Amino acid sequence: MIEIRNLYKRYHGPFGGDWVLKDINLTIPQGVSVGLIGRNGAGKSTLLGLIGGMDTPDRGTVTRTGKVSWPIGLSGGFQGSMTGRQNVKFVSRVHGGNPQISQIIQQVQQFAELGPAFDKPVKTYSSGMRSRLAFGLSLAFDFDVYLSDEATSVGDAAFKQKATEAFRSRVGSASLIMVSHSNSILKDLCQAGIWLNDGKAIWYDKLEDAIRDYHQSIGK
Repeated sequence: MIEIRNLYKRYHGPFGGDWVLKDINLTIPQGVSVGLIGRNGAGKSTLLGLIGGMDTPDRGTVTRTGKVSWPIGLSGGFQGSMTGRQNVKFVSRVHGGNPQISQIIQQVQQFAELGPAFDKPVKTYSSGMRSRLAFGLSLAFDFDVYLSDEATSVGDAAFKQKATEAFRSRVGSASLIMVSHSNSILKDLCQAGIWLNDGKAIWYDKLEDAIRDYHQSIGK
């Protein structure tokens, strides 16, 4: 379960900044997969980062019960001068995977499909390659909640299908909180919905209701 209480977030510039998220209060039940929808710039990636602990709120709290992944699909978080293999080894050690490091490396290498680039510095990767590496690395660990930021839109059609199947195989044993511009992907993998609008978050027990209200708000 994830509880978000009185959460506020903004990014501070030289002239201040508007609130991206304002007084968010949500309880995401254990075992429920959620589609996160809203306009570009509504704060979807920001909220995922806060849920995953990659960022901190200006006010309020995020309480997590269970293990939550980092946002899959975001290309940050790797050490650019290290190779893909070295990054995987480092993250595995941080997450206590020492006894299975060789197995984890093999699994990530096979899933990410980077070829010889797996042993090249990550700073030479395209954003798509970095996302594929992050995707494969995330799936190498057993999280209770997987966070996905457009992860299924990475790569060619075959890789997109592979990514979707990987998430589908985890539904039941784990849950997802997913950002995607594809309504069909969200409907396939998620039951509930969160609509971010004007800094506020609205919870829906049924994803279809969230999608309906969002499209009505933008005139589609």
